[in-house]
Amino acid sequence: MNTSQPDDRPDGPLAPQSGAPAFLWVLVGVMAALEGAFALAGAGVIGSPDMRWAAFRLGAFWQPIFSGEVPPLYPGQPVAMFLTYAFLHGGLMHLAFNGVVLLSLGKAVAARIGAARTLFLLALAAVAGGAGFGMLSSGTAPMVGASGAVFGLIGLWQCWDYTLRRWSGAPVRPVLGAIAGLAVANVVLFVFLSGGLAWEAHLGGWLAGWVSGYGYARSRRGTPAP
Repeated sequence: MNTSQPDDRPDGPLAPQSGAPAFLWVLVGVMAALEGAFALAGAGVIGSPDMRWAAFRLGAFWQPIFSGEVPPLYPGQPVAMFLTYAFLHGGLMHLAFNGVVLLSLGKAVAARIGAARTLFLLALAAVAGGAGFGMLSSGTAPMVGASGAVFGLIGLWQCWDYTLRRWSGAPVRPVLGAIAGLAVANVVLFVFLSGGLAWEAHLGGWLAGWVSGYGYARSRRGTPAP
């Protein structure tokens, strides 16, 4: 991820911001509450030790359901899972990574385009991440995590960086290098995790973020567009 600032205008799309807005804390808080409940259930403190798996069955993104190979467990699951999967995580480290990026990058995006548009972007990227996974994956394992939404923020940010550099005449190679590095990191992690990385969701979310960033840049005078 590239967060360099080729333009120091205080109202520029890459201007530094501080303090994550409340809605981001609420989103991360819901994710953390669910992960905490699953951890406590797994330790035998509350509920059933199978609570995480039960939640995955109901809320994870299932490619076999997307493709119609397996019937849904309840009406509306084929639609709901495009969003519900983003609130579930495979463990504390999975949640921690997504939560940190969501708060740190989300606050800068929200400061630029507002809470409502940022929330819409996160939902759009999550849906695009689910669509990417559904269309490109052939696995039967459930897909969970806010990575699709997180990569939507990354794609938006990198698009802004790219367009601002193009507008100012600054080199775009650092942005292209960051994008290439992101792709390589996904390949390395996919191999390291023996295929346990939903790169398809990352790609779908990133593309949604990039297209959204381009559209926002084109809609504003004074914001460069390629």
